[in-house]
Amino acid sequence: MDLQLLGVGTDGHIGFNEPGSSLASRTRIKTLIEQTRRDNARFFGSLSHVPHHVVTQGLGTILEARHVILIATGAQKARAVRDLVEGPVAAICAASVLQLHPHATILVDEAAASSLRLADYYRHSYENKPSWQGL
Repeated sequence: MDLQLLGVGTDGHIGFNEPGSSLASRTRIKTLIEQTRRDNARFFGSLSHVPHHVVTQGLGTILEARHVILIATGAQKARAVRDLVEGPVAAICAASVLQLHPHATILVDEAAASSLRLADYYRHSYENKPSWQGL
């Protein structure tokens, strides 16, 4: 896969790889945690209609993409963004595996970036990146 476009859950999951997912996991059926089901209920009309199981690309599969772009917006994603960018690589925050990807771009709004300790550094780096670097 050339491009993987992702969002992040409030608990740091990506692609429905819930907290505790193996960092080497492959595409598979995954059981959703209740927080993910609650977060997605708005798309189904009610919590009772949200599935308990999904098919997802595994974290190992996602890491094989040539370029990964993750988009996070809103204050409810601030903790997940902090954990994926500045926390340790750990199964408890599946998105943190993106720290190992050679070409991952994380796009966030100010609200989602509000818990980053190094936010000023990231802004400075982006504003002064070399033109050859692209996104």
